[in-house]
Amino acid sequence: MSETTQQILTDSSSEAGVRTVTVGAETDHPVEVEIPRPVSRPERKLLLVDGHSLAFRAFFALSRAAEYGGGPAFVTSDGRHTEAVYGFVNTLVKLVREQKPTHLVVSFDLDGPTLRSQEYEEYKGGRDETPEEFHGQVPQIQRVLDALGVPVVTAEGHEADDVLATLARRGAEQDYEVLVFSGDRDAFQMIDDHVTVVYPGRTPSDLKHMDAAAVVEKYKVPPRHYPDLAALTGEQADNLPGVPGVGAGFAAKWILAYGDVPSLLEHADRIKGKKGEALREHRAAVERNRRLNRLVTDLGLDVDLADAALPVPDAQAVGEAFDDLEFGEGLRNRLFDAFGRPQDESAPPADLGLGEVARPGTGEELQDWLTAEEGPVVLRALHRADDPELPGARELSGVVLARGGHAPSAVFLDLSAADAALESALAGWLADAGRAKIVDGVKDVWKSLSVRGLVLEGVVDDPQLSAYLLQPARRSYELPALLEERLGLTVAAAEDAGPAAQGQQELALDELPWPEPAVLRREAELAVATTQLSEHLLDKLAETHQTGLLTDLELPLAVVLGRMELAGIAVDPDGVQVLLDDFARVIEQAKQEAHAQIAEPVNLGSTKQLQQVMFEELGLPKTKKIKSGFTTDADAVAELLTRTDPDSRGHRFLASLLAYRDANKLRQTVEGLQKAIAEDGRVHTTYMQNVAATGRLSSTNPNLQNIPVRTEEGRRIRALFVVGRPEAGRQYEQLLTADYSQIEMRIMAHLSGDEALIEAFRNGEDLHRFVGSKIFGVAPEEVTAAMRSKVKAMSYGLVYGLSSFGLSKQLRIPVDEARTLMSDYFTRFGAVRDYLRGVVEQARADGYTATIDGRRRYLPDLSSDNRQLRAMAERAALNAPIQGSAADIIKKAMLGVDRRFTAEGLSSRVLLQVHDELVVEVVRGETAAVERVLREEMGGAAELAVPLEVNVGAGRSWHEAAH
Repeated sequence: MSETTQQILTDSSSEAGVRTVTVGAETDHPVEVEIPRPVSRPERKLLLVDGHSLAFRAFFALSRAAEYGGGPAFVTSDGRHTEAVYGFVNTLVKLVREQKPTHLVVSFDLDGPTLRSQEYEEYKGGRDETPEEFHGQVPQIQRVLDALGVPVVTAEGHEADDVLATLARRGAEQDYEVLVFSGDRDAFQMIDDHVTVVYPGRTPSDLKHMDAAAVVEKYKVPPRHYPDLAALTGEQADNLPGVPGVGAGFAAKWILAYGDVPSLLEHADRIKGKKGEALREHRAAVERNRRLNRLVTDLGLDVDLADAALPVPDAQAVGEAFDDLEFGEGLRNRLFDAFGRPQDESAPPADLGLGEVARPGTGEELQDWLTAEEGPVVLRALHRADDPELPGARELSGVVLARGGHAPSAVFLDLSAADAALESALAGWLADAGRAKIVDGVKDVWKSLSVRGLVLEGVVDDPQLSAYLLQPARRSYELPALLEERLGLTVAAAEDAGPAAQGQQELALDELPWPEPAVLRREAELAVATTQLSEHLLDKLAETHQTGLLTDLELPLAVVLGRMELAGIAVDPDGVQVLLDDFARVIEQAKQEAHAQIAEPVNLGSTKQLQQVMFEELGLPKTKKIKSGFTTDADAVAELLTRTDPDSRGHRFLASLLAYRDANKLRQTVEGLQKAIAEDGRVHTTYMQNVAATGRLSSTNPNLQNIPVRTEEGRRIRALFVVGRPEAGRQYEQLLTADYSQIEMRIMAHLSGDEALIEAFRNGEDLHRFVGSKIFGVAPEEVTAAMRSKVKAMSYGLVYGLSSFGLSKQLRIPVDEARTLMSDYFTRFGAVRDYLRGVVEQARADGYTATIDGRRRYLPDLSSDNRQLRAMAERAALNAPIQGSAADIIKKAMLGVDRRFTAEGLSSRVLLQVHDELVVEVVRGETAAVERVLREEMGGAAELAVPLEVNVGAGRSWHEAAH
């Protein structure tokens, strides 16, 4: 932001961070115009497109490119021009892909007079005649939009901008985030906290996001006053002459001094010189311009925004339109990638060349099949409907084995009916590490085999994991979707097989034979197709230098995680009930204390009732405006608590409300824990390797990674996890926990190469005290607790891309103080500053970040035109190498610990991994050996420029073992 704009924008004294522009400063009624910050509503985002604006710009851009040899000529074989259509669709796809709208509407100008042209006959009269090549392209665009299912809304006598302005107002009122694509600057008057204008640059794909701050930056006036500026300068495109000799700069100065057009004209006599004379002489033109450029926001449009949800395209209609326009597969695929593919839109089922699926009846027959050819074999697990759910796993009743190549083949083994010889032959092959196997969802298959006493070795690929390494931000890694997207292969669905046709199957007992033939056929073809998918994915991993992450880290880790899930962790059921009762008392007490501050009891979970109590009865300061009134979310309540008198009813109500919410949230966590206790008295969480884009593990059913660490309530929850009962002759003595000290900051020191930080870690100093002494210029022993707290928050904030504004909010200090704190930090630790700057620029150049071990995170939004998306991607680029490297290190440590336990014959076992912490259940007599292994393997999991420090603690519960 320029110095001039910083002078124009000021912070309101009543609410920190709210920016204002003073308009009419030299009148007796100056107005402080707030410059709203754009909201983010990813779940309710409305994209409004000015169809003619986009079509014209696309047409001229592609026409010029073709004319000067910079692009193809968009002309069909029968001579029809398609520049506008292609450019329109391509830009729309880009908008949908990058902005991810949930709702979409397009509007076009209609032929015939408008209210503006009726008032002023010369309106838009100076425009060049529409090129002949453009004629006929708008109907083709509308044909494509119809095939997509995108609503087109128009209004007789009104331009598309009026339609968009009306819909933008409706969207804002309904709490949508609204993006308006328009090449008409008059659209800037729509901008508020809910509405942003996407304004095209020199090419259709050069898109600038104009929010309120961007308008002030460029034109020096708030969006609501842009039409006043345009009325003064005129608009050549609309044939509206302005005041001669008055450009945007002078117009902005006049508006800031005297206000909008009526107020400015009222004070016109104050303006001296030739420009003042010109203004007075052209008063009527300015008034006319202002009337004509005012957009209509209350048209009676017969459209419900709820009906404008982003559609799934009609594949056949899109295909017919694109075939007629002679558009290639590239645009077609990008379109479906952006909008989604219809359920019935898929390639014809692939003919994989698979013959009949055999059912070996003897061990010898199975051996013959297994040794017939070399190469990897795909294993798919099949479940019957009555396969029992065991703690941490599920038994399986059958497997499909398949191989690809020139002569694909597959066999099915019904394990529930297999004799000892057949199962022995299978067991020998499964346990042979030299026989390559591909397993989709290897962790769950390993567990199901394990509970049958079968050992699985020699797994060379799990497509869910290899695809995750290649695309870590995907939402799903379902095999059919990967086959279609990666290879264009569609496997025929099992006809009339009901729910059994999906994934690794649950098959009904009463279907004879088992499995039903169509289901078995589908499973076998999926297995054969998996051989092709695996080959493709492994080639891509080799190209991106990530093969080692799969073979040396993720695949062996899946087995370790499977073992942890089967083991589970013991929970004290009596303690769970005691804690639930305590939370219930806290909730009831907080409710009574809150109700004591108000006239009538209310439902503390009702936003509407809270709004009435907080902002009407108690008269608390207004919070952020939302659709239903003013927000009562946690951040808003916490902020209000700092702004109210501690002795007031409002403050006491807010404090009770927060206590009620906190206790209720913790009660829900403990209730989930109670429901998850299995018959063996243990909780068997499920670890997921392919959810977090950074490489971190996540857990579910229950999520054990969201239990508070530093609160008293969190410690009470951790105290529920205890040493388990004796099993298989093993007597468990205690739990032992081990975690890394400041691992993210150590990785920061390593990656940045900052000598001061490296030296501090090597000398074993308190990092935050050391950094505090450098920043505040005092001796380490003089660093106060407050100083250390600020430094700690900032140091970790840098890893997550925290801004000075964010730091000020977190520490509750002025923005200037936060900015100075960060500036002083970077002055003292310049290598950190250089690293943080460089990592974003490198990621922007490469398109991805990489951890120390080469794990990539792709960040396409680094080059997005959307400032918010770009800023989010930049924060991710700062964080991903550090958090991802930490994830890789703890995973390597887990593998090392597992190997050492086996090698040293230890019966103790790792139960949990939570962030950077491992929890081990220790067998009596093994404590010293387990602690030694943990320190050695965790401490040696990576070679950094600084030592990895490991903290270890022991106790009968997870809480007691804290350190």
